[in-house]
Amino acid sequence: MNIGARYLGGDRCEFSLWGPLLDRVSLEGLTPQGRSHPLEQDDHGYWRITLSDIPPGTRYQYRLNGETLRPDPASYSQPDGVHQASAVVDHESFSWGDHDWEGIPLQESMIYELHIGTFTPEGTFEAAISRLHQLRELGITTIELMPVAQFPGDRNWGYDGVYPFAVQNSYGGPDGLKTLVNAAHQAGLAVILDVVYNHFGPEGNYSRDFGPYFTEKYQTPWGGAINFDDAYSEGVRNFVIENALYWLREYHFDGLRLDAIHAIYDFGAKHILGELSDRLAQFNQTATYPRYLIAESDLNDVCVIRPRNEHGWGMDAQWSDDFHHSLHTLLTGEQQGYYEDFGRCEQLATAWRESFVYQWTYSPHRKRYHGSDVRDRPPSQFVICNQNHDQIGNRMLGERLSQLVSFDALKLAAAATLLNPGIPLLFMGEEYGEDSPFLYFIDHQDPDLVEAVRQGRKREFEAFHASGTPPDAASLETLKTSTLKWQKRESDHHQVLLNFYKHLIERRTTNLAITAGDRQQIQTQYNNESRWFSVHQSQANQAIWAIFNFNETIIESPPAPNQTWTKTLDSSDSIWQGSGPLSPTTLNGNESIKIPPLTVVLYENS
Repeated sequence: MNIGARYLGGDRCEFSLWGPLLDRVSLEGLTPQGRSHPLEQDDHGYWRITLSDIPPGTRYQYRLNGETLRPDPASYSQPDGVHQASAVVDHESFSWGDHDWEGIPLQESMIYELHIGTFTPEGTFEAAISRLHQLRELGITTIELMPVAQFPGDRNWGYDGVYPFAVQNSYGGPDGLKTLVNAAHQAGLAVILDVVYNHFGPEGNYSRDFGPYFTEKYQTPWGGAINFDDAYSEGVRNFVIENALYWLREYHFDGLRLDAIHAIYDFGAKHILGELSDRLAQFNQTATYPRYLIAESDLNDVCVIRPRNEHGWGMDAQWSDDFHHSLHTLLTGEQQGYYEDFGRCEQLATAWRESFVYQWTYSPHRKRYHGSDVRDRPPSQFVICNQNHDQIGNRMLGERLSQLVSFDALKLAAAATLLNPGIPLLFMGEEYGEDSPFLYFIDHQDPDLVEAVRQGRKREFEAFHASGTPPDAASLETLKTSTLKWQKRESDHHQVLLNFYKHLIERRTTNLAITAGDRQQIQTQYNNESRWFSVHQSQANQAIWAIFNFNETIIESPPAPNQTWTKTLDSSDSIWQGSGPLSPTTLNGNESIKIPPLTVVLYENS
């Protein structure tokens, strides 16, 4: 069912609001002049009215039960912030120029995660457009935007959004976002949007005034869970499904990344993600190219990506945290928190070959068995990375990998990510070793809430035995510190690393063996004590053999697979500011080679 203010053209607009427990609802028009219009409720709890003389930009609010005045929870625009009136948007007025766009197959994706507010000094959609051609030159196929739904103030990661249909005004609003997506498609880039269906932000969230959007049956880190299976949940489910389709339909997004689905609670016979998958399948039947859903999940549950006809939820892909954790611990030696479950080359080999390390195996950190076997699903259903906004920004000082490990180790991280058969995701700036942190920042307008955030983060890091004080999340300086220093990519070791990434991406797009879809064609070897890992992959008469040395000393590799090999990458080469290679340019099967410390060597069959 349609919700929100749907502009019909000719200054006519249909208003629809879900409020099953409300007794009276009136629409209070604020522009061009104050007017009040009572709405009528249907049998499903929706209040509706169609009005004339409502041009785009008209401000309006709802008066509930003759008393409380609130913005529309399905507002398409909040031009004056989260506490003020909503505005009517004419989605048909934008002139799209992407009519020939045919999308990027998910399995061919090279994803680049970015935060609009810190991607450029201006922090706007318009400013981001100027950098699209450089992402294309890098070899990126897809940009993934961190959430852009309206949040309080001007700066936020985006996960405090409270108007899921409205585009953040400080970024450029609805037309700014459409202009960015349009430009990306014209540049040959797909665009994914990060959406949040596990909670609403704490400030400006008035949804409880309208209806039972929440349930106390379950508790999340943000309080009561969004109501997907309790009384009146059909209205909440419709709200979320309509929101997902809205981004695809009105903003031409190629796909959605669903945030932290492990915090979505639904024990009904049809899980909300399964229903969303069904609705997307219907949408795709008439779409010019297929759109897709990617789930962020720490459940390690194959049900998330199993097709609907196999009793799964039908997500097209999900994140593999196990790959990140396996790689991160080998590079940094960190063992705090969930990292205590990782740290051996054996685990990286398992994550590479089978996507998950924990497949109903015992997790010391969780103190229980965890995960499921996903070997019947292809690697192209798993998004992998060596860093992302969470893994960086949830550290007290927001350190990127470039601040934690050596330059040689950064090259190891890049190669492990880009030679993996999964879907690689880069976090903005990673490709040139950006060393500015990515800190947590907010711009809440409620002083008590700001102080609560400060104290909450302090307690959180004390629990992890972190020393020092977290940077002030409410300070403008915290955002400025986190903004990319884009000019660094043009000089010194930053430029070397950028070229290293370009070379790896070029190898990935050239050699089909790197994106091997058949797990039977992926063979791994490792030595936990000597800290090396090797992988042999083949597909369509192409093959690769890569050896990763995570040791601080020279190691000897296992015998090469029985083929003739040509070296196409050696991170110890001087061109990559390495110490100098020890391995030959060509190699026969069953020969071993010496690998310098913290080095990756890639051979491809001749």
